[in-house]
Amino acid sequence: MTPPDKPRLRFFESAPAQRHITGADHYIYAQAEPRHRVNVIGTGTIGHEHMRVATMLGRVAINGIYDEQAHSMDVAADTFATYSDSELKRFDSLEAAVNDPAADALMICTPNFTHIDVLEVAAKSGKPIFLEKPMATTVADAKRIVEIASDYPSFIQVGLQYRYKAPYAEARHEALERGTVGDIKTLAMSEYRPPFLDKVKQWNKFAECSGGTLVEKCCHYFDLLTLFAGGRPTRVYASGGQAVNFVDFEYEGKPCDIDDHAFVIIDYDNGVRANFTLNMFCPHFYEELVVCGDKGRLVASERFDFQRDDSARSHVSIEMGENGASREIEVGYTKPIEQSGHNGSTFHEHIEFADQLDGKASDAATPLQGLWSIVIAAAAQDSVASGQPVEMNTFVEQHGLDGIL
Repeated sequence: MTPPDKPRLRFFESAPAQRHITGADHYIYAQAEPRHRVNVIGTGTIGHEHMRVATMLGRVAINGIYDEQAHSMDVAADTFATYSDSELKRFDSLEAAVNDPAADALMICTPNFTHIDVLEVAAKSGKPIFLEKPMATTVADAKRIVEIASDYPSFIQVGLQYRYKAPYAEARHEALERGTVGDIKTLAMSEYRPPFLDKVKQWNKFAECSGGTLVEKCCHYFDLLTLFAGGRPTRVYASGGQAVNFVDFEYEGKPCDIDDHAFVIIDYDNGVRANFTLNMFCPHFYEELVVCGDKGRLVASERFDFQRDDSARSHVSIEMGENGASREIEVGYTKPIEQSGHNGSTFHEHIEFADQLDGKASDAATPLQGLWSIVIAAAAQDSVASGQPVEMNTFVEQHGLDGIL
């Protein structure tokens, strides 16, 4: 039997000159049969990505899809047929999709504001669940999800996949596992990127549907900062607003109200201080994480200029001064994996999901970690609105999270 995690020679497998090699002669090209089958709930942009990545990894097969928008399912099915000849079921209701006996796991990829309602139905199945980020748009809904997960018979994995981006995965290894820069004291994270893309009914242009920009987009970064800080946030202060993007945009008479830039400062109970910078009117994508310890500094960065159609360029620099060897390395995943979605982080997120389905240990994001990312983001949104810092003990108490966090 071919092991499910056997290294693949994807370049050769997909090469036109190798198409004459049929399945009967596959050996190094052989792929194990998927051990699990999953139904995807929500077939928008991220739903498409998960269907493609799951098929590429090959450990979990896409069994069926459901979306309230028939057109979304049409497009998803047509796209799926371009890379898979497997039969794809289409369900006419959420209940039918989650209770399908042929599926032993579920992926929830619907718009943010629907996550809690979809999960309430899906959880009745008792099946393993992958829940996209942000797992909720309000602290109350995030709290409810943690309550569901606390006595759930299986697992719920939250889609905070940036922890698997190549530069951040390498940074975690160096800073957290090897302790290269010593005891971490300060963290600085930034994202520069273009505006939000179009969505069905433009739901991502309105805070009531997206949770606000710091929840919708930046929960990834608050998850990362908390992982590196290794402490509990005690104080959050943020400043932000809407300067450029969608300032004249209206949908059904309602004006857009999401921030397009922000600065966030987070204090942790172990003395670590972090800051986050967001700018969403930049012509290309650039991210950076700076980790400073008592022995050195680490800088992890990723640049993607989609207008030049280049691959992402990611680096990790370690600056040790007199404490040791300094170095700068280029990091990344193989091109097919990198191009499969979110510069390869989704692929490695799927490895974690498949590992959990196989009963293996995983460091995938849990609902409790997802809750922390929402709590920090929501506190930052409150700080932007009030212009005042938010004391997290008070915030936690006000939202009834004392017994959870």
